[in-house]
Amino acid sequence: MTTEARPHPLYTPVAVPLAGGGRTPPPAPPFPPAAPPLTPPAPGPVGAAPSAGHPAAPPAAPSAGPRPGRGAGPRPRHDAGLRAARRATGPAPAPHGRPAHPGRPARPGRPPHPHPLPHPAPRLAPERLRAGILGGAGAVALLWGVQARPSARLDAFFATGAHLTGLLAGYGVLVLLLLMARVPAVEHGVGADRLARWHSLGGRYVLGLIAAHTVLALCGYAVHARTDLLTATGELLGYGAIAAAVAGTALLTAVGVTSARAVRSRIRHETWHTVHLGALLAAALGFVHQLAGPDIAGGLLTRWLWSMAHATVAVLLLWYRFAVPVRAALRHELRVAEVRDEAPGVVSVLVRGRGVARLRAEPGQFFRWRFLSRGLWATALPFSLSAPVRDDTLRITVKVRGDHTRRVRRLRPGTRVLASGPFGALTAHRRTRRKVLLLAGGVGITPLRALFETLPGGPGDMTLLYRASDEGGLVLRAELEAIARERRAALHYLLGPSDGSYDPLAARALRALVPDLAAHDVYLCGPPAMARAATASLRRAGVPAARIHAENFEEPTRA
Repeated sequence: MTTEARPHPLYTPVAVPLAGGGRTPPPAPPFPPAAPPLTPPAPGPVGAAPSAGHPAAPPAAPSAGPRPGRGAGPRPRHDAGLRAARRATGPAPAPHGRPAHPGRPARPGRPPHPHPLPHPAPRLAPERLRAGILGGAGAVALLWGVQARPSARLDAFFATGAHLTGLLAGYGVLVLLLLMARVPAVEHGVGADRLARWHSLGGRYVLGLIAAHTVLALCGYAVHARTDLLTATGELLGYGAIAAAVAGTALLTAVGVTSARAVRSRIRHETWHTVHLGALLAAALGFVHQLAGPDIAGGLLTRWLWSMAHATVAVLLLWYRFAVPVRAALRHELRVAEVRDEAPGVVSVLVRGRGVARLRAEPGQFFRWRFLSRGLWATALPFSLSAPVRDDTLRITVKVRGDHTRRVRRLRPGTRVLASGPFGALTAHRRTRRKVLLLAGGVGITPLRALFETLPGGPGDMTLLYRASDEGGLVLRAELEAIARERRAALHYLLGPSDGSYDPLAARALRALVPDLAAHDVYLCGPPAMARAATASLRRAGVPAARIHAENFEEPTRA
């Protein structure tokens, strides 16, 4: 049981105060060079006065000056909070003198937002995707029901069950491939982490349906032929379509086994990825088997619909996983511009190209990066943008953990880069309230650092809590403090070991740091265990689940 009554001194949050009596200093450069961290004030207790956690700032009264311009970014589902945040934001000049809308001058007396967001990309809501998947499963069951013939015979009972489970398994394989096709509307609306969880859960259902289909089909044939299961197996393997199904089942089983947490932690990422490519061949073999079955082969319209479904998924896979990355590589000519040390074991990689703005990357999103150098070209590594896109430059910040990330640290300027994306739904469009809390753990600060700089808001609207074991684990510290001072936002470092008796992310501790916590939108990114614990604490503190926006990352195997 974790106590919340008496915090350990190591857990005392470090608050960054405003300098110069609340005056806003000049903006920090886009990608400031490494600099010694600013000296924080002496720590105080968790329940310190508001000035320690939320810098004293004049209330956001109606301004006599010009109103800020409307941002070019996507409007959230409930944009009242975003509009209120923009009204509270004082006028600010655009960085580098750029207007909010490229090619269009700013309106007189209405300066553009300092960090205009890219043009909104189409997004498919998770609820709609889930409803579509379930609706498709219902249509498949209806197809089975129309063709089913009631019978009291045991072999007919087994055969009918085999037909239903087989159809649902074939449909399930299509859904699994669609979830991982990297369709932008799906990735931006649902989120890569949620898609991965659905894919993992769906894979278990599909393997279960395939196992049920196999057992029911064997039992049905054995009863019909009045033979034993072993003999029935040998006779069925003599049919080409069934042999193809067995091969496809073996490939899918290998995919499922290598995806188990206990197995995946012991194999290389390249091995896991190669085995996963076998799922494409398994789907093709399963399609051959399904076309020979009575449920699909029984009618011309049924065969056409089933074939079109497979063809559509195949085209989406080929287009978004192969054609689009190659086209982007040829169009943007991305190359490594610089590799910079940020902290012990942490580096930033600046990637520069041509017409990068056309990628429409939003703060909070990530790309899958393939660096065309020895030891890295075969693996696409997912890393979030750690700063907004500026001057055709993308930046990622990487913590060195294994073989691949060590090679990232040794990248040379000029190395060609293939970037697939952007992906992820941890963006401004999910915001529904004026006040925002950003809660980061470890290297999970990277997408939140970009949001910390770009989300619209006035003084007191933005709060960043950064959890780390010690000061050495704080990544991009100088930049965070410069942004906090420029935006007059609250910044707290929650330092201390993770195995102590006091939990700095407990509901009571969070409420002490952010008194009106329940009125905030929360953006959360960190290791899975930290994210789960923080989500539970936020719920206990009164934050509705719909306002906790998380995109939790799993560390790549041997990355």
